[in-house]
Amino acid sequence: MPAPHPMRLDVTDLRAFYASPLGVVTHRVVGRTIHGFLGSVSGLRVLGLGYVTPYLGPVHVIAERTLAFMPATQGVVNWPSSGRSVTALADLTMLPLPEAAVDRVILVHGLEAVESPSELLAEVWRVLTPGGRLILVVPNRTGVWARRDATPFGHGQPYSRSQLSRLMRDTLFSPEGWAETLYMPPIRSRFWLRTAAAWERFGTGLAMPFAGLHVVDATKQLYRPVAVRQVRRLESRVPARVLVPAGQPG
Repeated sequence: MPAPHPMRLDVTDLRAFYASPLGVVTHRVVGRTIHGFLGSVSGLRVLGLGYVTPYLGPVHVIAERTLAFMPATQGVVNWPSSGRSVTALADLTMLPLPEAAVDRVILVHGLEAVESPSELLAEVWRVLTPGGRLILVVPNRTGVWARRDATPFGHGQPYSRSQLSRLMRDTLFSPEGWAETLYMPPIRSRFWLRTAAAWERFGTGLAMPFAGLHVVDATKQLYRPVAVRQVRRLESRVPARVLVPAGQPG
């Protein structure tokens, strides 16, 4: 496995990718998985972290409130194109929100790019309501997409399933749903792009290990699990009491 590529993408690179034919197909495939986990957001407050605006369109129309925070190293764009913008620059490990402020967080192009993933997830935990959910999209370490820096998913730190599971457990998230997606190769050829749906059916049906991305639906745990250690009880040794008949010396 080659060393991970340093994160050098800015918002211009990300916008250009999603405007390309490969990015359009990627958006369709990944968006279907994200929204399948997300379900209805009617009346909910939704926060997007990283570069997530391509996936927020259906959410913004229905949710009570939508916010999108982008890391300062990446840059920010106004979104949506009409009406009041919901985007802002932020340090993803120090979000400008109070505790329990949002019901759902969608994190895309974020976890793999930060220096301290555990600090980022701890901050997501802080701003989520009790029972709130995180939809997390991360490059798969064994996938082809993580090895090609021609796409945004080839930058930063990819994860294996076991690495991601351990990180989420350590930051008090419980995965409730897990999907692998983006089985098609990251090739811009129109022929390959037309076969994207077939690749997804084939890879998902056979649970192939080379998917480009992990998509995880995780719930905020309210209490840290405590390891129960069996304590060996010591028998108390009390001196035996001897009953002596009255009138006899003790």
